[in-house]
Amino acid sequence: MANYPVEQDKLLPFVPPRTELDTWAGDPYVSLVGFQFREVRVRGRRIPFHTHFPEVNLRFYVRYRDGSQWKRGVVFLREIVPLRAVAWVANTLYGERYISLPMRYVEAADANVLRTAYHWWYKNRWNSISLKAEGGRMPLREGSQEEFITEHFWGYAKAGADRTNEYQVAHPRWEVYPVTECLVDCDFGRLYGPAFAELGARKPQSAFLAEGSAVTVYSKQSI
Repeated sequence: MANYPVEQDKLLPFVPPRTELDTWAGDPYVSLVGFQFREVRVRGRRIPFHTHFPEVNLRFYVRYRDGSQWKRGVVFLREIVPLRAVAWVANTLYGERYISLPMRYVEAADANVLRTAYHWWYKNRWNSISLKAEGGRMPLREGSQEEFITEHFWGYAKAGADRTNEYQVAHPRWEVYPVTECLVDCDFGRLYGPAFAELGARKPQSAFLAEGSAVTVYSKQSI
């Protein structure tokens, strides 16, 4: 997870109805996130050749007031997977913004050093995010930026001028590894639009490597 503070004006056009920007230390953030889907099941069933694949997404953070409860969630600006069927299902069922591109994933471990990298091919060039982590994983600290980035348990997507799709994403509290190096080579402007082009010239303010877990994505509802 490579994280960048951004001006709220860049995100406001993408905020779904009935939600508002969520911030950490007063700033809204976008995160470039790479992760692995493993042992995927759809309603309990494995789909052949669709159980293990990478994803890279660019997301930002919102919250929704549901009665007396604040629900903290994410909005995806774009999600990239190598499988067309996965993109079609996510776009059709959840109203998301998936595209299918050639991708590759590298992971290596040596003693207490972990390296991971995601690459995706778009408009005649490879884009990538890579991390190096050293040391064992650590629990999240209460009130930390790591907690803010990882613990948004709802997904929100625009479903019309005044409607929003909402779905719950449930997983245990993750642990994170100390990251000593993060390299991002991404054409943000072409992938995500002119508002995000300047991210390509910036280093991430922070980067995290999280230990994965079982995750359940529930059916959507409209709010």
